[in-house]
Amino acid sequence: MKRSSGVLLFAAILIQPAAGGGKTTVTLDGLKSDAPASWKTQEPSNKFRAYQFSVPKAAGDKEDGELVIFFFGAGSGGGVDDNLKRWKGMFQPPEGKSIDDVSKVEKHKIAGVDVTYLDVKGTYLSKFPPFDPNAKVTKKENFRRLGVVFASENGPYFITLTGPAKTVDESKKTFDDWLKGFKK
Repeated sequence: MKRSSGVLLFAAILIQPAAGGGKTTVTLDGLKSDAPASWKTQEPSNKFRAYQFSVPKAAGDKEDGELVIFFFGAGSGGGVDDNLKRWKGMFQPPEGKSIDDVSKVEKHKIAGVDVTYLDVKGTYLSKFPPFDPNAKVTKKENFRRLGVVFASENGPYFITLTGPAKTVDESKKTFDDWLKGFKK
């Protein structure tokens, strides 16, 4: 990665507490949106995670959801179709269904930015590290992911909310409102 890409990363992504406290403002290419106060800010677990949050679990779920904003550098991280295919490949559909039966893709514009939005559910094939072919796969039944390719001028940024289906179901409106809230 060129040195200028590091400077661009800091210029393109600014994460700061909002005025008045309680919320965190996420800035992507000059567009800002305040994260809901219920999302717990976490230290990004690797250099490609620009930011991450823990999203509180729904009653009865065993774990919290995880919201991550990935940034691999301007123009990096693969195309929209490649990412949608990879995200769908992280899920196993219920028996008798295809992955396309349990996923939905929509395209939107948010503050002039092209956004592609995937909603997929099934058994999550979790592995760490995710790109290690020898990593052990842990199957997590009844999971859901909302995956967004935010194709801004200095992006793209990749936003994922992954967790137990009930947790993601209960968080979807808040997530959608946060995403639609990006403005200059």
